[in-house]
Order: sequence, then structure tokens, then C-alpha cells
Amino acid sequence: MFIGHYAPALALKPLAPRVPLWVLFVAVQLLDFGWDALVFLGVEHVRITPGITAANDLDLYDMPLTHSLVAALVWSAVAALAAWRLTRGGERERRVAGGVVGLAVLSHWLLDLVVHRPDLTLAGESTAHVGLGLWNYPVLETSLEVGLVIAGGLLAARAPARRRAVLALTSVLALVAVVERLVPPPATVTQLVVSAFAAYVVFAGAAALVDRAERSNR
Repeated sequence: MFIGHYAPALALKPLAPRVPLWVLFVAVQLLDFGWDALVFLGVEHVRITPGITAANDLDLYDMPLTHSLVAALVWSAVAALAAWRLTRGGERERRVAGGVVGLAVLSHWLLDLVVHRPDLTLAGESTAHVGLGLWNYPVLETSLEVGLVIAGGLLAARAPARRRAVLALTSVLALVAVVERLVPPPATVTQLVVSAFAAYVVFAGAAALVDRAERSNR
């Protein structure tokens, strides 16, 4: 799952008005930001194995520091604490911000659980491996991603100040989710890591434009 990860960011935005949408877009991909960095540094590992799933060729055999359940909980807690400390406003607003950002980070692992084959661990390679394997049903998986993004976009668009910008971004995300299945996958791990990182940055930038449009319309 790639585009579908942005659905929780859109859906959670109305709950935390003080948290910019771009922050939530970074939060839902934070585990993959970390994974990109650790794979690039040779700390975590991935192989390209044609046919390992119907949707992609990624053999994600070593990623305990970013995609085990324990690691995801730690990343979520650290992000929640950072949001609580950095958010301006009263204590209630700061707690809501922390909770929403932490939940956004954790949502990545929960959605990965649905689509991954059993390559997610609970606390490292010696523990149970889990994954419901929806990647083996590409049409269903893509439909789920598009549906989640549209639902999240509709929730975020309830605020008039950001409605048009959010709907435009949601449309782009839904289109990318479909087109992604039609283009050849990266040929090497390096290409995979670089292209994924660039995509995360681009979509966070697009979310920042939504934040800017919202401020302009107030």
C-alpha cells in the first residue's frame, strides 16, 4: 500500500485543526521514511523477487526497526511526544495533536498488515510474522486504496476553507493509486528507495499547498 496510507491523514485532520496536513502526510509515511533511510544505509534489507506477490516484487525480509509492531509503537510514541511538545495552544489542543499524530504514524503499520504477505513481525525476525496478503489481489487492493482515500478526502473536505484544495488533492491521489499499477516497478533497490522518498516529499509538499489554501480562505 502506498497512496492508501494518506487516507488516515485526511480523515484525522478535522480532529486536530492545529496540526498542518503536511505534518500528517509525513506522519503516515514516517515508518517508510525511516525504512528508506535504513535500507539505503544497509541496516534494513529488501530484495526484488519477481512474482513474490501479484502486486509487486518486494521481498521485505528484514525491517525490524521500522515495520515490526513494537518498532511502530515506538515511532508512534516519539512522534506523539514531539507533536505534543511543538504544538501551540492549550494543554487540550496539545494532547489532541499528540494523539492524532501518534495514531497517524501507527496507521501505517495497521494498513500494511492488511496488504503485506506475512513479512511484518511483532518484535523482530524471531517473533511471529503477520500479513493478510491483499497484495496478491491487485484489483481488490487498488480498490481499497482508492476507496480509503476518497473517504478520507470527504471527511477532510467538510471544512469549507480547505474543501476545494482537499478535493483536488484527493482526486490526484486516487488517480495515482490507479496509474501506479500500470507503470513498471523500479528495477533496483536504490531506484526503489530514491523514488519512494521523492514521492513522499512531493505529496507532503502538495499537502502544504492545501494548508496554504486553507489559511488564504479563512
